[in-house]
Amino acid sequence: MASENLSIARPVLHEKVAHRLRQMLVEGLIPPGGKLNERTLCEELSISRTPLREAIKMLAAEGLVELLPNRGSVAVQLSEADVRHTFEVMAGLEGLSGELAAQRVTETELSEIKALHYEMMAAYTRRDLSTYYQVNAAIHRSINAAAKNPVLTATYNQVNARLQALRFRSNQDGDKWQCAVDEHIAMVQALEARDPAALRQVLMQHLDNKRNVVIDQLRAVRHSIDSTPDTSFITEGHAP
Repeated sequence: MASENLSIARPVLHEKVAHRLRQMLVEGLIPPGGKLNERTLCEELSISRTPLREAIKMLAAEGLVELLPNRGSVAVQLSEADVRHTFEVMAGLEGLSGELAAQRVTETELSEIKALHYEMMAAYTRRDLSTYYQVNAAIHRSINAAAKNPVLTATYNQVNARLQALRFRSNQDGDKWQCAVDEHIAMVQALEARDPAALRQVLMQHLDNKRNVVIDQLRAVRHSIDSTPDTSFITEGHAP
C-alpha cells in the first residue's frame, strides 16, 4: 500500500486521505470529540504526516474537525442546538434541490438515480449499513446535481459535510431505517413523475425525520452519561 501511495501526486494523495478520514468520521471510527492521532493515522493509512496534515486542514475548513492550539485536532461534536440549526438549513437546501431537480432532471440523470436506488435497496436487504449510506448519500448528491444550480450545490456541500456522521448513525435503528427507505422510494416516484412539490415535500420531511432521530440519540447518550453513578469519591475504606 505504501509503494502505491508513493506514485500518487501529493495534491491527489491528501484528497484521498481526506476522503478516508471523512469515512472514518462518518462511521464513528473516530468518534465525536475524539482526537485525530497523527502517528496512529500515518501508520494505519501508510502515509507521511505532510499529506495527513493537509487532509486535516481540509476537514477543518469543512467544519468536520476542530484544530486546537497545542492539542492537535479533534472530531467536531455538535450540540443539540447545532444539530437543530444545521438540519433546519439542510432541509431547505434538500427541498429546493428536489423542487428544481424535478423540473430539470434529464432522462440520463433519472436513470442513474434509479440505478443508485436499486443498489441502495440491495444494500438495505443485506443490512450493509456502510454501503447503504454511501449509495444513499450519492442519491442525494445526484438529486442536488440535477437541480443544475452551482450556488445551491456549493452551499449544499458545505452544510451537508457537518451532518454526514449524524445522518449515518440515524439509520442504525431498524424501524427508523425502514422509514428512511420508504421515503427514498417516494423520492424516486416524485422525481420520475416530475412533481416538484411532491419531491420538495418528501425531501424536507426526510430531513425533519433525520433531525428528530439524531436529537433523540443525542439525548439518550446524554441521559446515559448523567445517570451513570459518580464513584470518583470512593476510596479504600469508604465504600458506600
